[in-house]
Amino acid sequence: MSRLRAEGLTLAYERRVVAEGLGVAIPDASFTVIVGPNACGKSTLLRALARLLRPREGTVLLDGAPIGDLPPKRLARLLGLLPQSPLTPEGITVADLVARGRHPYQGLLRQWSREDERAVGEAMDAVGVADLAGRVVDELSGGQRQRVWLALVLAQQTGIMLLDEPTTYLDIAHQIEVLDLCSRLHEEGRTLVAVLHDLNHACRYATHLIAMRGGEVLAQGPPGEIVTADLVQEVFGLPCRVIDDPETGTPLIVPVDRRRALTAEKRLN
Repeated sequence: MSRLRAEGLTLAYERRVVAEGLGVAIPDASFTVIVGPNACGKSTLLRALARLLRPREGTVLLDGAPIGDLPPKRLARLLGLLPQSPLTPEGITVADLVARGRHPYQGLLRQWSREDERAVGEAMDAVGVADLAGRVVDELSGGQRQRVWLALVLAQQTGIMLLDEPTTYLDIAHQIEVLDLCSRLHEEGRTLVAVLHDLNHACRYATHLIAMRGGEVLAQGPPGEIVTADLVQEVFGLPCRVIDDPETGTPLIVPVDRRRALTAEKRLN
């Protein structure tokens, strides 16, 4: 049994139904990536897994219990979330923002402790922002800010991390930097679930891939086993070739050059 799974979900925003009868099981200790075209339900599924969106039907289970029945602080100790566009409080420093990851452990009888201090320090060290502790978050680069937010999630010390488009708005170097960091966190034993737009990045980093279109899961499994030119055509409508990545051996999607194909077709006619 997977710790995190969804069964028979109907997901909707008011009258607009995004998905019906949706079910997924997140393999434990995996780096699961959800891919698909725009508006296919990727982020909606992640929001349901994070309890940000209540299913109209079906249920999300965490450790065998309906996620909706868990007290908020209990849930925050089990599952961490990096939203797509987190809002940074004005003027907050890196250390203070990361410290917010310890709120699930605070209460009337338990205030800030050495354990909290240690967790925040280790989280900042893990993502390489310890030297930025006193800096104001808004003054940082996009890549630095994303690492700070990852540190906040790490400070929660959860075994499962949900990441909604963690590389959005980052240049290619910072995208790889963030994904390398996520991969390392997974290798240390965490379960990661991320929504990504770049299929090649997903194939390179994911151990488990969920391919969606129109609110349905069309395929799921290790990228090397499920990613084919036919699947890419079915999911994205993109003619392509799938070859081995020369660096990693993972699937690499090479789009067909349509101009070249049209030229060849004209010559034949």
